[in-house]
Amino acid sequence: MSANLDFARLRSAAAPFRSRTSVPPTVLLSFLVVLVVVLWSLFPSLFTGYGPAAGNTGSKLAPPSLQHWFGTDYLGRDQFARVVYGTASSVTSALVAVAIGLLVGSAIGLASGFRGGWLDATLGRFVDVLLAIPGFLLAVVIVSSLGFQTINAAIATGVSAVAVFARLMRAEVIRVRRAAFVEASYLEGGNRLQALLTHVLPNAYRSVLVLAVLQFGTSILVIAALAFLGYGDPPPASDWGLLVASGKTYVTAPWLVYAPALVIVATVLSINRISRWLRNTK
Repeated sequence: MSANLDFARLRSAAAPFRSRTSVPPTVLLSFLVVLVVVLWSLFPSLFTGYGPAAGNTGSKLAPPSLQHWFGTDYLGRDQFARVVYGTASSVTSALVAVAIGLLVGSAIGLASGFRGGWLDATLGRFVDVLLAIPGFLLAVVIVSSLGFQTINAAIATGVSAVAVFARLMRAEVIRVRRAAFVEASYLEGGNRLQALLTHVLPNAYRSVLVLAVLQFGTSILVIAALAFLGYGDPPPASDWGLLVASGKTYVTAPWLVYAPALVIVATVLSINRISRWLRNTK
């Protein structure tokens, strides 16, 4: 009887560890979707034998088939090939947006939370102003000033995300800065720079990286929306948002909208699922 009780206790004690280390099937599926998208952006020619620009007008607006998985557009171009080749621009621009938001926002939040005082007050007002402006509206204003290109849409999306990263980094730095082990490092003769590099940053960056993963999916969605409105690269570019905008004109060929839209939705939902899993396991 005692052996059974001991085994039950060990099993119950190990259950939380298993729940933290095991990967749910939905997360594995999300990683698979993201892997396919990454491979599309790196090696598009491995997934389709068609080019993104060349078409056959004799087979225009053909429905999805074994020959053309996503059908063809109004010029007879393979829609699947255009989606695959458009992945590189969509993913790269989203990475640029996340890098801008992560680096600039983290720097602002780190300086504000660690230094405090007048610097915290000044940077805090700047962040409040950014948060008061809707992110998508700010992105539209910035890309209108810079010019209608996908890279400018990425810059605009990154600038609109600076405030979110800054606010989270500031909160994490303040939390860690007040910890006992940081105070102990000062008593041992350490200076502020050593405390920042050896204690504050290693314990504050985890939540920010989880936010970066989530922001990557959000950036894909925002950049696709900007391209849909005409703020990205003009045709014959094959950005995902531009493909949806081009396809909505042909109501008799709904696959021109559904195919790229489903790819966008699947990618964003997969990234969001991975972000939630990382947040729960960090």
